Amino acid sequence: MTARSDRAPSGTGMFRSLRVRNYRLYASANLVSLTGTWMQRIGQDWLVLQLSGDSGVALGLITALQFGPTLLLSMYGGVLADRYDKRRTLVVTQSLMGLLALVLGVLVATDGIALWHVFVLAGALGAVSAIDAPVRQSFASELVGPELLANAVSLNSTIFNSARLVGPAVAGVVIGAASGDTAPAFFANAASFAFTIAALLTMRPGELRRSPPVARARGQLREGLRYTWAHPDLVLAMALAFVLGTFAFNYQVTIALMTREVFDLGAQAFGLLSTCFAVGSLTGALLSTRRSVRPRQRFLVVSAVVFGLCSIVCGLMPGYVSFAVMLVPTGAAALVFSVANNSFVQLGVEPQMRGRVMALYFMCFMGGTPLGAPLIGWTSEHLGAPWGLILGGAVAVAAGVGAALWLARGRRVRLEARVRPPALRLHVGPRVTATTPGRPADVP
Repeated sequence: MTARSDRAPSGTGMFRSLRVRNYRLYASANLVSLTGTWMQRIGQDWLVLQLSGDSGVALGLITALQFGPTLLLSMYGGVLADRYDKRRTLVVTQSLMGLLALVLGVLVATDGIALWHVFVLAGALGAVSAIDAPVRQSFASELVGPELLANAVSLNSTIFNSARLVGPAVAGVVIGAASGDTAPAFFANAASFAFTIAALLTMRPGELRRSPPVARARGQLREGLRYTWAHPDLVLAMALAFVLGTFAFNYQVTIALMTREVFDLGAQAFGLLSTCFAVGSLTGALLSTRRSVRPRQRFLVVSAVVFGLCSIVCGLMPGYVSFAVMLVPTGAAALVFSVANNSFVQLGVEPQMRGRVMALYFMCFMGGTPLGAPLIGWTSEHLGAPWGLILGGAVAVAAGVGAALWLARGRRVRLEARVRPPALRLHVGPRVTATTPGRPADVP
């Protein structure tokens, strides 16, 4: 079998990208590594609550520090992705992230940890992740090619959420068994990066579909911004990513605060709630693997509104069990939106610009977290943890409605809702212009 035939798409199944050897290596190692990452996230959030006396503001701040560097470094990471070998760049970033996890584990294990240590290490991890994310996202196209890119994006989200399903639960059990000691979670994460590094080093470089490298030149960051601004469809996706990423995707803060403040429970309950959210997320990601073409803009709008409504209902749940149950459809709605938005951007950009555009996308999606996470944390601390969910959901609904109105300019719009089977569809007709007084004409 030739290298080309190994990469060629075959069939239309959910897991068709796994027929590509390089992608199989990457995906299997990524599952292990991301499980460790989720163990660290749970351990880090729990450690901050332990050191800060259950402060929602501190929890929001640690999240802001971890994602804040995205605003400053993500576009630079996109330039590196377009300019240099992505596989080698990922070896470097993955090694650095493993080292940072090891340092945090050693500090906790030796009782030398202080809250400022966690802040500094979270900021350093955020800096490396800001470079890693656009490289990793654009690397998917080199692994499978454009024919399988939509499926690979969905499978990456499936892997991410499979790890989210396992990681928090394992972290909760490990931390609980260690009487609240979070060090084992950090050590497990440090070791997990070895799997991704090994997979990257054992890939067959000749089977990668590399984009032509962009020569070093001035103004490449501005070129990425101009390219995006010239495409209104990309601008809409970026705007939705920014608003929802800032205000609605803060479940690492809201679930932790709901567990401690509303339900008065411990690390195992926190891990279980995170797992419930992950079950929904995994479901949404698996549903998205069937997609083989670029999503439509109206799908992005409807999925944003549905996610917002689910978040609001989640915040209104009166007890632990009902809250846990509602986290499942909320997680599914969140992933349907995020996978669709990611695929929409990746499939709508030229290969030579993909690294910089994906960097801008992650700046929008994750860069608002330094603003949103402390705000949601402050809201939850002063008004009650449920209000963090309600506020985030309300903003998501408003963003979806605003995007729908923007798309509806000069068009005939009809919203169709059905109860059995459940469905919510937005029908947007062709743009309408007037050819004669009082007589509209449809224009494609």
